[in-house]
Amino acid sequence: MPDEPKTLDPTARPAAIPAPAPAPETTAGSTGGPASAGDAPAAEQAGRARPAPAARRWTLGLVTVGLVLAALNLRPAITSLGALLEEVSANLHMSGTVAGVLTSVPPLCFAVFGITAPRLARRFGPAAVVCAGMAAIFAGLALRPLATGTAAFLAASALALMGIAVSNVLMPVIVKRYFPDRVGSMTGLYSMALALGTSVAAAATVPMTDALGGDWRLGLGVWAALAALAVLPWLPVLRDRDRGPAGGGNGGGARTGESGTVPRGATPAAGPAPRVTRSRTAWALGCFFGLQATGAYITMGWMPQIFRDAGVPASTAGVLLAVTMVMGVPLAFVIPRLATRMRTQGPIVVALATCGLAGYTGLLLAPAAGAWLWALLLGVSNCSFPLALTMIGLRSRTGAGVVRLSAFAQSVGYLISIPGPLLVGVLYQHSGGWGLPIALMGGLMVPQMLVGILAGRDRTVEDEC
Repeated sequence: MPDEPKTLDPTARPAAIPAPAPAPETTAGSTGGPASAGDAPAAEQAGRARPAPAARRWTLGLVTVGLVLAALNLRPAITSLGALLEEVSANLHMSGTVAGVLTSVPPLCFAVFGITAPRLARRFGPAAVVCAGMAAIFAGLALRPLATGTAAFLAASALALMGIAVSNVLMPVIVKRYFPDRVGSMTGLYSMALALGTSVAAAATVPMTDALGGDWRLGLGVWAALAALAVLPWLPVLRDRDRGPAGGGNGGGARTGESGTVPRGATPAAGPAPRVTRSRTAWALGCFFGLQATGAYITMGWMPQIFRDAGVPASTAGVLLAVTMVMGVPLAFVIPRLATRMRTQGPIVVALATCGLAGYTGLLLAPAAGAWLWALLLGVSNCSFPLALTMIGLRSRTGAGVVRLSAFAQSVGYLISIPGPLLVGVLYQHSGGWGLPIALMGGLMVPQMLVGILAGRDRTVEDEC
């Protein structure tokens, strides 16, 4: 099935390009015949066909590196803590309920600070905000090991999570801005990097802590170095914050496919940003994002402890979490590309939810005996995250709409996900086991499947506003 059309940012200014040599006017899907009256102007299409100037290609290269490094830093602050949660809780004298609050801090920060991302991006540019976000992650991760009490530890974690929050929202925006003709592949690339950073932090934190003398503070603090590295590629991009993507392909705001050409009959998608709060699709996407985030943060925060309580060694429990996370590396690249080639994404939603139900059932009945299989199944299920990011790009026709929809869906979603990890901690502490918490996790897969099907329908928020 052909690609779903995508959106160019109507607000960005095209780069200056020398006048092209005369060329035949063609459209996507045509065989070289003349362009019809409904097609994009010939000059605009010719500009899209020409390679970008060398300086702009260099900028695109920096943005690509920056996206990958930023994505690598969007989860280690969380999964590294999950691997050492028992040691941190004991050292800082946390109860099970307080530890549950700690695992709820990430979605809380993502909801509170993520909603500010569009305004910050309009004021400073998305690249500058992501650069500042990486600096905040570095500062938070560097300060967290210095905390001597729960309050200071939470404050340092919140600083890092604030940087993650704004970067989370702006990743789809930067992809749409700089790579309007490669939304699926670039979303897959940074989703794959995000999954890689998540899994490496989960697997390597305990061994690194042991190698550093067993001090959990050093094991958590070492991830600040990766965040510092992620700041660097964005610095040269800041001077281009008021320019559009390379090649001048942003000028009309027309919808494009993965090929980068304008579909026959397409028109520029300029206009005011949609009021996404009036869109049923936006609400369905926000609920889907929230339910998948609930499962993801429960998994990252509690799954190692579930395995440890079942008799699995601490180092193996960390590796099992890494297996769950590493499943997202190849699938995070494949799923967005597959989703952009489907008119509706409901079948993918159902397949991922089914894997989640099977994984939680196994975790409830035989957590240690089938640990590796359950980790694999839950890893597949957690790939609802790159699917949700892809649907954000597919459910809006305009660049301004993508910014609004990304902020809305992620903020609503993370608000929905806040009670999940906390409720798991409370149930675990008061029930004395993992039966009720795991039943809750599995039960949430059903509404996630339903709202995901609604969010995956072939429509855009502009059609409903």
